[in-house]
Parts: sequence; structure tokens; C-alpha cells
Amino acid sequence: LIIFMVAAPLLTVGVPVELPKTAAAALPSETEEPLTLAMAADGRLVLNASEISRDELIPRLKAIAAERRDDKIFLRADGAVSYGMVMQVMGALNAGGFRNIGLVTDTGGPAFGATAGQ
Repeated sequence: LIIFMVAAPLLTVGVPVELPKTAAAALPSETEEPLTLAMAADGRLVLNASEISRDELIPRLKAIAAERRDDKIFLRADGAVSYGMVMQVMGALNAGGFRNIGLVTDTGGPAFGATAGQ
């Protein structure tokens, strides 16, 4: 049974086909640089490469949102930042016109639930 399961996909032979031509326009490529907001452990906010104060955040986001096609932003928060603070900033992102928020994580750390020394 195992040999059959491994060999069966290899026996599939592709059939050459000629795809029809269409008049549809090509999908636009994403030329906009992804927007990223970083939250440091000490509370500093960095929008792309420039530091920004909390008071400037919403007006600046609104100005950026008016110039962009999508409402996607990536949020990188230091692990030491409190949940409440992250939620406040996510609310500011929403108020600034960004409703598609991606949370960026570090995949190189220990697995969830792992204790120190494992």
C-alpha cells in the first residue's frame, strides 16, 4: 500500500494543452512598498523608517491612506509591549484608515508553551 501511495503520483502523465488567449488585462503588480509600524519595548513608534509620536500617528496614517490603493499595514510589536498598548495602536491604525492589519511575528523563537531550557 505504501509503495502504491508513493508511486501513484509519479505515474500521472501530463497532457499537453494549448491555453486560449484572452483580452483580459494583466493583473496589476504590487508596486507600493508595504507599510509597517513597529512598536518598541520603550513605547516608541516607527512608521516605516521614521519615528512618529502617538499624537501624529492618526493624522499621518490618514494622509498615507488617502494616497494608497490598499488599506494593508503590518504591525511589529516587541514582545514586552502590553496587550492593551497593542490594542490601542491597532485602534489608531483603524481610525487612520487601515483596516487590514497584519501582525508580524518572529518565527525563530521557541515553540508556544516551551519552557526555558527545552
